[in-house]
Amino acid sequence: MSRRERLSRVAILGGGCAGLTAAFELSRPEHNGRYEITVYQMGFRLGGKGASGRGVADRIEEHGLHLWLGFYENAFRLMQECYAELGRDRGKCPISTWQDAFQPAPVVAVMDRAPGGAWEPWIAHFPSGSGMPGDPLAERNPFSVRGYMQRAAALVVELLRSAQAGAGGGEAAPAPGRWAGMDPEGIVGAVDAVLRYGQLATAAALFEATDVLRAAMEALFPHAYRGDGVALRLIDAIAAAARRQLDALVGGDGELRRIWQVIDLILAILRGSMISGLAFDPRGFDAINDYDWREWLRLHGASEPSLDSGFVRGIYDLVFAFEDGDVRRPALAAGVALRGAMRMFFTYRGALFWTMSAGMGDIVFAPLYEVLKRRGVRFEFFHRLRNVKLSPEAVGEAPYVEALEFDVQAAIKGDREYSPLVEVHGVPCWPAKPDFKQLVNGRAMERAGWAFESPSERRKAGERTLRVVDDFDLVVLGVGVGALPHVCPELLAREPRWRAMVQHVKTVATQAFQVWMREDMRELGWERPSVNLSGYVEPFDTWADMGHLIPRESWSKPVKSIAYFCSVLPGAAPADEVTGEDLPQAQRARVRESAVRFLDRDVGALWPRAVDRAGRFRWEVLAAEDDGTAAGRKRRGEKRFDTQFWTANVSPSDRYTLSLPGSVKFRISPLDMSFDNLTVAGDWTQSGLDSGCVESAVMSGLLAAHALSRSPALEDIIGYDHP
Repeated sequence: MSRRERLSRVAILGGGCAGLTAAFELSRPEHNGRYEITVYQMGFRLGGKGASGRGVADRIEEHGLHLWLGFYENAFRLMQECYAELGRDRGKCPISTWQDAFQPAPVVAVMDRAPGGAWEPWIAHFPSGSGMPGDPLAERNPFSVRGYMQRAAALVVELLRSAQAGAGGGEAAPAPGRWAGMDPEGIVGAVDAVLRYGQLATAAALFEATDVLRAAMEALFPHAYRGDGVALRLIDAIAAAARRQLDALVGGDGELRRIWQVIDLILAILRGSMISGLAFDPRGFDAINDYDWREWLRLHGASEPSLDSGFVRGIYDLVFAFEDGDVRRPALAAGVALRGAMRMFFTYRGALFWTMSAGMGDIVFAPLYEVLKRRGVRFEFFHRLRNVKLSPEAVGEAPYVEALEFDVQAAIKGDREYSPLVEVHGVPCWPAKPDFKQLVNGRAMERAGWAFESPSERRKAGERTLRVVDDFDLVVLGVGVGALPHVCPELLAREPRWRAMVQHVKTVATQAFQVWMREDMRELGWERPSVNLSGYVEPFDTWADMGHLIPRESWSKPVKSIAYFCSVLPGAAPADEVTGEDLPQAQRARVRESAVRFLDRDVGALWPRAVDRAGRFRWEVLAAEDDGTAAGRKRRGEKRFDTQFWTANVSPSDRYTLSLPGSVKFRISPLDMSFDNLTVAGDWTQSGLDSGCVESAVMSGLLAAHALSRSPALEDIIGYDHP
């Protein structure tokens, strides 16, 4: 009997989304208590990069902007099950179901440059997708390259109709579907007939061509999906016509130009997928991960204006895809980008985006903590992992984790478990600071400014070593990839694949700030619907209107709007160099400086009435809880920004995991247990999505649970398509 079948005590290192997902799966009642689980967490709260806390006036303070996408099937299923099991009383807690916790956010925008150089938003309202994310699927894992390509071809038809309507053309767009159901020979004949139009010079010819293309993608498998098929000739003809339309719109209608840019990009995707043979390659989208996303699109015919459009820039901004945080070096693996874009736009359910009704800590990690506690999972807070110690090398024996070495940052009074949550308006939440009253010598620690979550904080109350067999049997390593050189030097020294992963799977520091204001968005000059917006100018390219959170906070004077901004943080030290005592504070000072400059120089393009006649930000619009005090009255001008919230995410575990070209193949799968009693969990692993997001983390946690228990079944992990 192997070690994995015989042993049951599981040490989960790190309380981020992946680690807690593994705990949720391993503690299911179906396992009949086979696994005794303990989560070891640095500091006083769970959540990893998704942690949030309640600060002044119970305001929500996040690491950044946390939005969920409507294709996060595994993550939403986890939340559905968690809230159902939690069974909160609606009369006592206003967020008692997953529908209370998540709200549709269908309006999305990207910023683009007009021909004259001014910034202008492109706003899209995405229709409600069929069903709800996390609900059972009609068919198991209905996601394939072939299916995505068929949907892409259908979208070209709809976009062409939209472009025709926007142009006010005299030719009515014919109803699509004329060729549906035709036999393959008839489709081939139709393609030949359409191509005889030559340059597809008329709108009627284009409509005919796109409708035939859609029919060919449905009826001519596998021939339509090959680089030498009839469909490729048709795509080339349609793409040439699309580029002519784009050339004609260089200085014209912005909305129409963007529609044609999206058509141009989709045609490049279809062409590239055929030439690359993605529908037949067992690697699927991973076959093109050595290319950069823009590079691959350009190689397959996308125009330069399309590649520089807000749509493409927004994709890079969404995943912080800038090597070393340098916005002049965008880099994103083409396969990861293509899979993500196809899932994002073609498989979302309910809404394209979803916002949370409170902080991510309140909505995700407090409910998970409460359910896991009920199931008997133990939580050891204030445990900073120092070393994962391996067994001595022995011939014929697989290496395994022999010991786990921790710094105990603080002892809990009475040898009890730390109680981490506070209640805000009936909702269990994480505070922004630890409850020092529960800690031995807590008052002295608070006066001395102990920062338990800072990478430079080395003060401790003691040390602790856990030993295999005596204290644990199995380990789930759920810390961030940026922390591995600091806590796993023996693993890296022993295993070349781990060294290669750390060398190639890079992270990037990010920055964020939040402002609370006395005027609503319309008063500030934003006349459009509440929106999530990306593709804007650096240093803060992404903004979201978060005014829906105002009722969840406790301001004594009216706050009318909340805005979150985020982006990469350029110039931060690499993760393996975050050792200086003043580094986190120095980086926070840089974020403050950038945020003040952004508000004073750039926010006017978004909120034209938030600036004065000279174009400078009206600092008096910022809300502060102590405005009525003498100290509050002294804060004028940009000093009022000091009452707001900003953060520099430079800690090794807080950094965002990149999907750089050529790097994805170096990721280690949770299923690869090179060390006999160790699996990994995190969005930096080979998860099947391979990008930095909550869905990737949940999928990784599910895979880690499968590696230890053979449950859940791999086919039940939605979207997991690795061999």
